[in-house]
Amino acid sequence: MYFLGIDLGSSSIKVSILDAEKGKIIAAATVPEFEMEIMAPKFDWAEQNPEVWWGYVKDGLHELKNKYHINLKKVNGIGIAYQMHGLVLTDENLEPVRPSIIWCDSRAVEVGNEAFAAIGKENCQRQILGSPGNFTASKLKWVKQNEPEVYAKAKYMMLPGDFIAAKLSGIPQTTTSGLSEAALWDFPKGKLATEVLEKMGLSEEYIPEIVPNFGRQAKVNSKVAEELGLNPEAMITYRAGDQPNNALSLNVLNPGEIATTAGTSAVIYAVTDKDIYDEQNRVNTFLHVNSTEDQKRNGILGIINGSGILYQWLRKTISLGKEELVDYDLLNEAAGKVPPGSENLRFYPFGNGAERIFNNKKVNSGIENLNFNIHQPSHLIRSACEGIVFAMNYGFDVMKSLGTSGEVVRAGKGNLFLSPVFREIFCNTTQAKLELYNTSGAEGAARGAAYGYGYFSNLEETFGDLEIVERMEPNNELSSRYQEIYAQWKENIKIEKE
Repeated sequence: MYFLGIDLGSSSIKVSILDAEKGKIIAAATVPEFEMEIMAPKFDWAEQNPEVWWGYVKDGLHELKNKYHINLKKVNGIGIAYQMHGLVLTDENLEPVRPSIIWCDSRAVEVGNEAFAAIGKENCQRQILGSPGNFTASKLKWVKQNEPEVYAKAKYMMLPGDFIAAKLSGIPQTTTSGLSEAALWDFPKGKLATEVLEKMGLSEEYIPEIVPNFGRQAKVNSKVAEELGLNPEAMITYRAGDQPNNALSLNVLNPGEIATTAGTSAVIYAVTDKDIYDEQNRVNTFLHVNSTEDQKRNGILGIINGSGILYQWLRKTISLGKEELVDYDLLNEAAGKVPPGSENLRFYPFGNGAERIFNNKKVNSGIENLNFNIHQPSHLIRSACEGIVFAMNYGFDVMKSLGTSGEVVRAGKGNLFLSPVFREIFCNTTQAKLELYNTSGAEGAARGAAYGYGYFSNLEETFGDLEIVERMEPNNELSSRYQEIYAQWKENIKIEKE
Protein backbone atom coordinates (compact mmCIF):
# COMPACT_ATOMS: atom_id res chain seq x y z
CA MET A 1 0.00 0.00 0.00
CA TYR A 2 1.62 3.25 -1.19
CA PHE A 3 1.09 6.87 -0.20
CA LEU A 4 2.22 9.85 -2.27
CA GLY A 5 3.64 13.01 -0.75
CA ILE A 6 3.85 16.24 -2.78
CA ASP A 7 5.82 19.20 -1.42
CA LEU A 8 5.15 22.36 -3.43
CA GLY A 9 7.86 24.92 -2.69
CA SER A 10 8.74 28.15 -4.42
CA SER A 11 12.10 26.75 -5.60
CA SER A 12 11.14 23.18 -6.47
CA ILE A 13 8.54 20.47 -6.16
CA LYS A 14 9.41 17.26 -4.36
CA VAL A 15 7.47 14.00 -4.55
CA SER A 16 7.94 10.89 -2.41
CA ILE A 17 6.39 7.44 -2.23
CA LEU A 18 5.89 5.83 1.18
CA ASP A 19 5.58 2.06 1.28
CA ALA A 20 3.42 1.95 4.40
CA GLU A 21 3.97 -1.76 5.02
CA LYS A 22 7.76 -1.29 5.03
CA GLY A 23 7.43 2.03 6.85
CA LYS A 24 9.90 3.83 4.58
CA ILE A 25 10.23 6.04 1.53
CA ILE A 26 11.05 3.91 -1.51
CA ALA A 27 11.37 6.65 -4.15
CA ALA A 28 11.72 10.42 -4.29
CA ALA A 29 12.20 13.01 -6.99
CA THR A 30 12.79 16.76 -7.18
CA VAL A 31 11.78 18.90 -10.15
CA PRO A 32 12.86 21.01 -11.93
CA GLU A 33 16.61 20.44 -12.05
CA PHE A 34 17.23 24.12 -11.29
CA GLU A 35 15.13 26.44 -9.11
CA MET A 36 11.73 27.58 -10.37
CA GLU A 37 11.48 31.15 -11.54
CA ILE A 38 9.94 33.77 -9.28
CA MET A 39 8.57 36.58 -11.45
CA ALA A 40 8.90 40.15 -10.21
CA PRO A 41 7.02 42.43 -12.63
CA LYS A 42 7.43 45.29 -10.15
CA PHE A 43 9.65 46.00 -7.17
CA ASP A 44 8.54 44.02 -4.07
CA TRP A 45 6.29 41.75 -6.19
CA ALA A 46 6.71 37.98 -6.39
CA GLU A 47 4.56 35.75 -8.57
CA GLN A 48 4.51 32.24 -10.01
CA ASN A 49 2.24 30.56 -12.54
CA PRO A 50 0.12 27.85 -10.83
CA GLU A 51 -0.06 25.87 -14.06
CA VAL A 52 3.75 25.63 -13.99
CA TRP A 53 3.47 24.02 -10.55
CA TRP A 54 0.98 21.52 -11.90
CA GLY A 55 3.24 20.74 -14.84
CA TYR A 56 6.14 20.00 -12.48
CA VAL A 57 3.93 17.82 -10.27
CA LYS A 58 3.18 15.73 -13.37
CA ASP A 59 6.90 15.68 -14.26
CA GLY A 60 7.71 14.42 -10.77
CA LEU A 61 5.17 11.60 -11.04
CA HIS A 62 6.55 10.75 -14.47
CA GLU A 63 10.03 10.46 -12.95
CA LEU A 64 8.74 8.18 -10.18
CA LYS A 65 7.22 5.89 -12.80
CA ASN A 66 10.05 5.88 -15.31
CA LYS A 67 13.20 6.25 -13.21
CA TYR A 68 12.15 4.30 -10.14
CA HIS A 69 9.57 2.03 -11.81
CA ILE A 70 6.90 2.88 -9.22
CA ASN A 71 3.44 1.52 -9.93
CA LEU A 72 1.33 4.57 -9.09
CA LYS A 73 -1.83 2.46 -9.17
CA LYS A 74 -0.74 1.26 -5.72
CA VAL A 75 -1.16 4.81 -4.34
CA ASN A 76 -4.16 4.97 -2.02
CA GLY A 77 -3.74 8.38 -0.43
CA ILE A 78 -2.11 11.66 -1.43
CA GLY A 79 -0.71 14.30 0.92
CA ILE A 80 0.14 17.83 -0.17
CA ALA A 81 2.46 20.30 1.54
CA TYR A 82 2.75 23.75 0.03
CA GLN A 83 4.29 27.21 0.24
CA MET A 84 2.15 29.17 2.66
CA HIS A 85 0.20 32.44 2.28
CA GLY A 86 0.03 32.46 -1.52
CA LEU A 87 -3.11 33.55 -3.36
CA VAL A 88 -4.42 31.48 -6.27
CA LEU A 89 -7.55 32.85 -7.95
CA THR A 90 -9.38 30.57 -10.37
CA ASP A 91 -12.55 30.68 -12.41
CA GLU A 92 -15.35 28.13 -12.05
CA ASN A 93 -13.37 25.69 -14.26
CA LEU A 94 -10.42 25.90 -11.82
CA GLU A 95 -8.34 27.81 -14.36
CA PRO A 96 -6.14 30.57 -12.85
CA VAL A 97 -7.28 34.07 -13.74
CA ARG A 98 -3.88 35.58 -12.88
CA PRO A 99 -0.47 34.39 -11.64
CA SER A 100 -0.27 33.42 -7.98
CA ILE A 101 0.82 36.18 -5.62
CA ILE A 102 3.21 34.13 -3.47
CA TRP A 103 4.35 34.31 0.14
CA CYS A 104 7.27 36.74 -0.29
CA ASP A 105 5.30 39.31 -2.32
CA SER A 106 5.05 42.60 -0.39
CA ARG A 107 2.46 44.54 -2.35
CA ALA A 108 -0.39 43.99 0.15
CA VAL A 109 1.39 45.21 3.30
CA GLU A 110 -0.43 48.53 3.36
CA VAL A 111 -3.75 46.84 2.57
CA GLY A 112 -3.26 44.61 5.61
CA ASN A 113 -2.34 47.58 7.81
CA GLU A 114 -5.49 49.42 6.75
CA ALA A 115 -7.63 46.36 7.49
CA PHE A 116 -5.95 45.98 10.90
CA ALA A 117 -6.88 49.57 11.77
CA ALA A 118 -10.44 49.18 10.45
CA ILE A 119 -11.09 45.98 12.42
CA GLY A 120 -9.35 47.36 15.50
CA LYS A 121 -6.10 46.06 16.99
CA GLU A 122 -7.58 44.28 20.03
CA ASN A 123 -10.58 42.90 18.14
CA CYS A 124 -8.43 41.63 15.28
CA GLN A 125 -5.76 40.05 17.46
CA ARG A 126 -8.40 38.39 19.62
CA GLN A 127 -10.03 36.82 16.56
CA ILE A 128 -7.17 35.83 14.25
CA LEU A 129 -4.29 36.05 16.79
CA GLY A 130 -2.55 38.71 14.77
CA SER A 131 -2.95 41.13 11.91
CA PRO A 132 -4.10 40.49 8.31
CA GLY A 133 -0.56 41.62 7.52
CA ASN A 134 0.69 40.52 4.13
CA PHE A 135 -1.27 37.27 4.18
CA THR A 136 -3.65 35.77 1.63
CA ALA A 137 -6.72 37.80 2.63
CA SER A 138 -4.80 41.05 2.16
CA LYS A 139 -3.58 39.87 -1.25
CA LEU A 140 -7.19 39.15 -2.26
CA LYS A 141 -8.20 42.64 -1.13
CA TRP A 142 -5.31 44.09 -3.18
CA VAL A 143 -6.61 42.32 -6.29
CA LYS A 144 -10.12 43.66 -5.66
CA GLN A 145 -8.79 47.21 -5.33
CA ASN A 146 -6.25 47.16 -8.15
CA GLU A 147 -7.48 44.53 -10.62
CA PRO A 148 -11.29 44.67 -10.41
CA GLU A 149 -11.70 42.94 -13.78
CA VAL A 150 -9.61 39.99 -12.52
CA TYR A 151 -11.52 39.91 -9.24
CA ALA A 152 -14.79 39.77 -11.18
CA LYS A 153 -13.58 36.78 -13.22
CA ALA A 154 -12.56 34.82 -10.12
CA LYS A 155 -14.78 32.19 -8.55
CA TYR A 156 -12.50 30.66 -5.90
CA MET A 157 -9.72 31.87 -3.63
CA MET A 158 -7.29 29.07 -2.86
CA LEU A 159 -3.88 28.53 -1.33
CA PRO A 160 -1.20 26.91 -3.52
CA GLY A 161 -1.77 23.39 -2.13
CA ASP A 162 -5.53 23.77 -2.58
CA PHE A 163 -4.92 24.45 -6.27
CA ILE A 164 -2.86 21.27 -6.72
CA ALA A 165 -5.53 19.29 -4.86
CA ALA A 166 -8.20 20.81 -7.09
CA LYS A 167 -6.25 19.88 -10.23
CA LEU A 168 -6.09 16.30 -8.96
CA SER A 169 -9.71 16.02 -7.87
CA GLY A 170 -11.61 18.68 -9.78
CA ILE A 171 -13.08 19.86 -6.46
CA PRO A 172 -12.17 23.25 -4.92
CA GLN A 173 -11.47 22.90 -1.18
CA THR A 174 -9.41 24.50 1.56
CA THR A 175 -8.56 23.58 5.14
CA THR A 176 -9.01 25.04 8.59
CA SER A 177 -5.26 25.55 9.05
CA GLY A 178 -5.08 27.02 5.55
CA LEU A 179 -7.65 29.63 6.50
CA SER A 180 -5.64 30.46 9.62
CA GLU A 181 -2.54 31.13 7.48
CA ALA A 182 -4.70 33.30 5.22
CA ALA A 183 -5.67 35.39 8.31
CA LEU A 184 -9.25 34.15 7.95
CA TRP A 185 -9.73 31.84 10.94
CA ASP A 186 -11.63 32.93 14.06
CA PHE A 187 -9.75 31.11 16.83
CA PRO A 188 -12.19 31.70 19.73
CA LYS A 189 -15.21 30.60 17.65
CA GLY A 190 -13.43 27.89 15.65
CA LYS A 191 -14.81 28.99 12.29
CA LEU A 192 -14.24 31.17 9.24
CA ALA A 193 -13.51 34.75 10.34
CA THR A 194 -16.57 36.26 8.65
CA GLU A 195 -16.19 39.57 10.49
CA VAL A 196 -12.70 40.00 9.05
CA LEU A 197 -14.02 39.25 5.56
CA GLU A 198 -16.83 41.76 6.07
CA LYS A 199 -14.52 44.52 7.35
CA MET A 200 -12.20 43.93 4.39
CA GLY A 201 -15.09 44.06 1.94
CA LEU A 202 -14.48 40.51 0.72
CA SER A 203 -17.17 38.01 -0.23
CA GLU A 204 -17.48 34.71 1.62
CA GLU A 205 -18.51 33.19 -1.73
CA TYR A 206 -14.84 33.05 -2.78
CA ILE A 207 -14.04 30.57 0.00
CA PRO A 208 -14.32 26.95 -1.24
CA GLU A 209 -15.49 23.98 0.81
CA ILE A 210 -13.63 23.76 4.16
CA VAL A 211 -12.20 20.34 5.08
CA PRO A 212 -9.97 19.11 7.94
CA ASN A 213 -6.23 18.68 7.38
CA PHE A 214 -6.52 14.90 7.71
CA GLY A 215 -9.23 12.73 6.21
CA ARG A 216 -10.63 11.50 2.93
CA GLN A 217 -11.11 14.93 1.40
CA ALA A 218 -11.73 14.11 -2.27
CA LYS A 219 -11.16 11.34 -4.80
CA VAL A 220 -8.78 11.86 -7.72
CA ASN A 221 -10.66 12.72 -10.90
CA SER A 222 -10.94 9.67 -13.19
CA LYS A 223 -9.49 11.47 -16.23
CA VAL A 224 -6.55 12.78 -14.21
CA ALA A 225 -5.95 9.32 -12.75
CA GLU A 226 -5.86 7.85 -16.23
CA GLU A 227 -3.50 10.56 -17.52
CA LEU A 228 -1.06 10.19 -14.63
CA GLY A 229 -1.33 6.45 -14.14
CA LEU A 230 -2.80 6.82 -10.66
CA ASN A 231 -5.20 4.51 -8.87
CA PRO A 232 -8.70 5.78 -9.83
CA GLU A 233 -9.77 5.18 -6.22
CA ALA A 234 -6.89 7.24 -4.77
CA MET A 235 -7.95 9.94 -2.33
CA ILE A 236 -6.47 13.24 -1.21
CA THR A 237 -6.18 12.59 2.51
CA TYR A 238 -3.94 15.35 3.87
CA ARG A 239 -2.78 18.86 3.11
CA ALA A 240 -1.00 21.58 5.07
CA GLY A 241 1.27 24.57 4.65
CA ASP A 242 4.95 23.76 4.40
CA GLN A 243 5.91 24.88 7.90
CA PRO A 244 3.20 23.01 9.83
CA ASN A 245 4.00 20.07 7.57
CA ASN A 246 7.73 20.36 8.30
CA ALA A 247 6.87 20.20 12.00
CA LEU A 248 4.70 17.15 11.34
CA SER A 249 7.53 15.46 9.42
CA LEU A 250 9.75 15.95 12.50
CA ASN A 251 7.05 14.62 14.87
CA VAL A 252 6.69 18.09 16.41
CA LEU A 253 3.10 17.90 17.58
CA ASN A 254 2.87 18.85 21.26
CA PRO A 255 3.41 21.95 23.43
CA GLY A 256 7.09 22.71 24.01
CA GLU A 257 8.27 21.00 20.82
CA ILE A 258 10.06 23.12 18.22
CA ALA A 259 10.93 22.59 14.54
CA THR A 260 13.15 24.56 12.22
CA THR A 261 14.03 24.60 8.54
CA ALA A 262 16.22 26.67 6.24
CA GLY A 263 15.08 26.26 2.66
CA THR A 264 14.14 29.23 0.46
CA SER A 265 13.15 30.95 3.69
CA ALA A 266 14.20 30.06 7.24
CA VAL A 267 11.69 29.28 9.95
CA ILE A 268 11.42 28.42 13.62
CA TYR A 269 8.06 26.88 14.51
CA ALA A 270 6.94 26.14 18.08
CA VAL A 271 3.81 24.25 19.16
CA THR A 272 1.57 25.54 21.95
CA ASP A 273 -1.85 24.67 23.37
CA LYS A 274 -2.70 28.33 23.96
CA ASP A 275 -4.21 31.08 21.79
CA ILE A 276 -1.25 33.41 22.19
CA TYR A 277 0.07 36.10 19.87
CA ASP A 278 2.69 38.81 19.63
CA GLU A 279 1.14 42.24 20.10
CA GLN A 280 3.66 43.70 17.65
CA ASN A 281 2.87 40.99 15.02
CA ARG A 282 6.53 40.04 14.59
CA VAL A 283 5.76 36.33 14.78
CA ASN A 284 2.48 34.67 13.85
CA THR A 285 0.15 32.02 15.25
CA PHE A 286 -1.61 29.45 13.03
CA LEU A 287 -3.62 26.30 13.57
CA HIS A 288 -1.28 23.32 13.75
CA VAL A 289 -2.10 20.24 11.67
CA ASN A 290 -3.28 18.18 14.64
CA SER A 291 -5.50 20.82 16.24
CA THR A 292 -9.02 19.60 17.00
CA GLU A 293 -12.00 20.84 19.00
CA ASP A 294 -10.91 18.62 21.89
CA GLN A 295 -7.15 19.23 21.64
CA LYS A 296 -5.94 22.75 20.86
CA ARG A 297 -2.64 22.87 18.99
CA ASN A 298 -1.30 26.09 17.52
CA GLY A 299 1.98 26.80 15.79
CA ILE A 300 3.92 30.00 16.48
CA LEU A 301 6.04 30.83 13.47
CA GLY A 302 9.02 33.12 13.11
CA ILE A 303 10.35 33.53 9.57
CA ILE A 304 13.23 35.18 7.74
CA ASN A 305 12.59 35.43 3.99
CA GLY A 306 16.15 35.42 2.68
CA SER A 307 17.66 32.04 3.53
CA GLY A 308 18.19 29.47 0.80
CA ILE A 309 17.36 32.09 -1.79
CA LEU A 310 20.30 34.12 -0.48
CA TYR A 311 22.55 31.06 -0.64
CA GLN A 312 21.31 30.46 -4.20
CA TRP A 313 22.10 34.10 -5.06
CA LEU A 314 25.62 33.68 -3.65
CA ARG A 315 26.07 30.51 -5.67
CA LYS A 316 25.09 32.25 -8.90
CA THR A 317 27.21 35.31 -8.10
CA ILE A 318 30.33 33.31 -7.33
CA SER A 319 29.76 31.21 -10.48
CA LEU A 320 29.95 34.41 -12.59
CA GLY A 321 27.07 33.39 -14.82
CA LYS A 322 28.61 30.09 -15.87
CA GLU A 323 26.14 27.44 -16.99
CA GLU A 324 27.54 24.93 -14.50
CA LEU A 325 27.23 26.51 -11.06
CA VAL A 326 29.63 25.83 -8.22
CA ASP A 327 28.45 23.07 -5.90
CA TYR A 328 26.79 23.94 -2.59
CA ASP A 329 29.28 21.60 -0.89
CA LEU A 330 32.06 23.91 -2.09
CA LEU A 331 30.31 26.89 -0.50
CA ASN A 332 29.94 25.00 2.78
CA GLU A 333 33.59 23.97 2.69
CA ALA A 334 34.72 27.55 2.03
CA ALA A 335 32.65 28.89 4.93
CA GLY A 336 34.38 26.43 7.25
CA LYS A 337 37.76 28.02 6.56
CA VAL A 338 36.73 31.34 8.10
CA PRO A 339 36.61 31.97 11.88
CA PRO A 340 33.36 32.92 13.68
CA GLY A 341 32.50 36.55 13.04
CA SER A 342 33.83 36.48 9.46
CA GLU A 343 36.59 39.00 10.32
CA ASN A 344 33.93 41.58 11.28
CA LEU A 345 32.02 41.21 7.96
CA ARG A 346 28.27 41.52 8.61
CA PHE A 347 25.51 40.31 6.31
CA TYR A 348 21.89 41.51 6.63
CA PRO A 349 19.82 39.00 4.64
CA PHE A 350 16.66 41.06 4.16
CA GLY A 351 16.37 41.15 0.38
CA ASN A 352 13.31 38.98 -0.30
CA GLY A 353 10.21 40.98 0.53
CA ALA A 354 8.75 42.49 3.69
CA GLU A 355 10.05 40.82 6.84
CA ARG A 356 7.45 39.73 9.37
CA ILE A 357 9.94 39.73 12.26
CA PHE A 358 9.99 43.52 11.83
CA ASN A 359 6.17 43.76 11.48
CA ASN A 360 6.47 44.00 7.67
CA LYS A 361 8.54 47.17 7.81
CA LYS A 362 11.32 47.63 5.29
CA VAL A 363 14.70 46.88 6.77
CA ASN A 364 18.23 47.25 5.45
CA SER A 365 19.77 44.44 3.47
CA GLY A 366 23.35 44.06 2.36
CA ILE A 367 26.90 43.84 3.62
CA GLU A 368 28.68 45.92 6.25
CA ASN A 369 32.38 46.42 7.09
CA LEU A 370 33.64 44.98 3.80
CA ASN A 371 37.43 45.32 3.54
CA PHE A 372 38.93 44.51 0.13
CA ASN A 373 42.29 43.68 1.69
CA ILE A 374 40.90 41.18 4.18
CA HIS A 375 37.67 39.65 2.96
CA GLN A 376 37.51 36.86 0.39
CA PRO A 377 34.46 35.05 -1.06
CA SER A 378 34.72 32.56 1.83
CA HIS A 379 34.13 35.41 4.31
CA LEU A 380 31.06 36.47 2.34
CA ILE A 381 29.66 32.93 2.48
CA ARG A 382 30.20 32.52 6.19
CA SER A 383 28.85 35.98 7.02
CA ALA A 384 25.73 35.16 4.99
CA CYS A 385 25.21 32.00 7.08
CA GLU A 386 25.72 34.02 10.25
CA GLY A 387 23.29 36.70 9.09
CA ILE A 388 20.60 34.14 8.29
CA VAL A 389 20.92 32.49 11.71
CA PHE A 390 21.04 35.83 13.51
CA ALA A 391 17.81 36.88 11.79
CA MET A 392 16.23 33.55 12.76
CA ASN A 393 17.36 34.08 16.35
CA TYR A 394 15.84 37.56 16.37
CA GLY A 395 12.47 35.94 15.75
CA PHE A 396 13.24 33.12 18.18
CA ASP A 397 13.84 35.69 20.93
CA VAL A 398 10.35 37.09 20.30
CA MET A 399 8.89 33.58 20.45
CA LYS A 400 10.67 32.89 23.75
CA SER A 401 9.16 36.09 25.18
CA LEU A 402 5.74 34.54 24.47
CA GLY A 403 6.61 31.48 26.54
CA THR A 404 7.94 28.96 24.01
CA SER A 405 10.58 26.52 25.19
CA GLY A 406 13.99 26.78 23.53
CA GLU A 407 15.81 23.75 24.88
CA VAL A 408 15.60 21.36 21.90
CA VAL A 409 15.01 22.18 18.24
CA ARG A 410 14.45 19.53 15.53
CA ALA A 411 15.42 19.88 11.87
CA GLY A 412 15.61 17.73 8.78
CA LYS A 413 19.19 17.20 7.60
CA GLY A 414 18.69 19.06 4.34
CA ASN A 415 19.08 22.48 2.71
CA LEU A 416 21.28 24.76 4.82
CA PHE A 417 21.28 22.27 7.70
CA LEU A 418 23.52 20.12 5.49
CA SER A 419 26.26 22.65 6.23
CA PRO A 420 28.34 21.89 9.35
CA VAL A 421 29.12 25.60 9.67
CA PHE A 422 25.44 26.57 9.53
CA ARG A 423 24.60 23.96 12.19
CA GLU A 424 27.40 25.25 14.41
CA ILE A 425 26.21 28.85 14.08
CA PHE A 426 22.58 27.85 14.72
CA CYS A 427 23.26 25.72 17.78
CA ASN A 428 25.56 28.24 19.48
CA THR A 429 23.55 31.36 18.59
CA THR A 430 20.18 29.98 19.69
CA GLN A 431 21.83 28.08 22.58
CA ALA A 432 19.48 25.20 21.87
CA LYS A 433 20.21 21.52 21.48
CA LEU A 434 19.79 20.56 17.82
CA GLU A 435 18.41 17.20 16.70
CA LEU A 436 18.71 16.26 13.02
CA TYR A 437 16.52 13.71 11.21
CA ASN A 438 16.64 12.15 7.76
CA THR A 439 13.24 13.30 6.64
CA SER A 440 11.71 15.85 4.27
CA GLY A 441 8.52 17.77 3.64
CA ALA A 442 7.49 15.31 0.93
CA GLU A 443 8.00 12.39 3.33
CA GLY A 444 5.96 14.22 5.96
CA ALA A 445 3.19 14.74 3.41
CA ALA A 446 3.26 11.05 2.48
CA ARG A 447 3.08 9.97 6.12
CA GLY A 448 0.32 12.51 6.73
CA ALA A 449 -1.56 10.98 3.81
CA ALA A 450 -1.22 7.50 5.33
CA TYR A 451 -2.63 8.74 8.63
CA GLY A 452 -5.41 10.72 6.91
CA TYR A 453 -6.35 7.62 4.93
CA GLY A 454 -6.60 5.58 8.13
CA TYR A 455 -3.64 3.28 7.58
CA PHE A 456 -2.12 4.39 10.90
CA SER A 457 -4.38 4.66 13.92
CA ASN A 458 -2.60 7.68 15.44
CA LEU A 459 0.20 10.13 14.72
CA GLU A 460 2.54 8.50 17.24
CA GLU A 461 2.37 5.29 15.19
CA THR A 462 2.76 7.26 11.96
CA PHE A 463 6.16 8.62 13.04
CA GLY A 464 7.19 5.85 15.39
CA ASP A 465 10.23 4.86 13.33
CA LEU A 466 11.64 8.38 12.94
CA GLU A 467 15.28 8.28 14.03
CA ILE A 468 17.74 10.98 15.05
CA VAL A 469 20.82 10.94 12.81
CA GLU A 470 22.82 13.60 14.64
CA ARG A 471 22.72 15.62 17.86
CA MET A 472 24.52 18.88 18.63
CA GLU A 473 24.79 20.85 21.84
CA PRO A 474 26.07 24.39 22.36
CA ASN A 475 29.76 24.74 23.13
CA ASN A 476 30.31 27.19 26.00
CA GLU A 477 33.22 29.00 24.36
CA LEU A 478 31.60 29.17 20.91
CA SER A 479 28.25 30.11 22.38
CA SER A 480 29.79 33.05 24.21
CA ARG A 481 31.52 34.19 21.01
CA TYR A 482 28.36 33.96 18.91
CA GLN A 483 26.32 35.84 21.51
CA GLU A 484 28.83 38.66 21.27
CA ILE A 485 28.72 38.71 17.44
CA TYR A 486 24.92 38.48 17.42
CA ALA A 487 24.60 41.44 19.80
CA GLN A 488 26.82 43.56 17.53
CA TRP A 489 24.87 42.46 14.44
CA LYS A 490 21.54 43.27 16.06
CA GLU A 491 22.65 46.77 17.11
CA ASN A 492 23.22 47.77 13.49
CA ILE A 493 19.86 46.69 12.03
CA LYS A 494 18.36 49.68 10.28
CA ILE A 495 14.56 49.77 10.07
CA GLU A 496 12.87 52.28 7.81
CA LYS A 497 10.93 54.85 9.83
CA GLU A 498 7.20 55.08 9.25
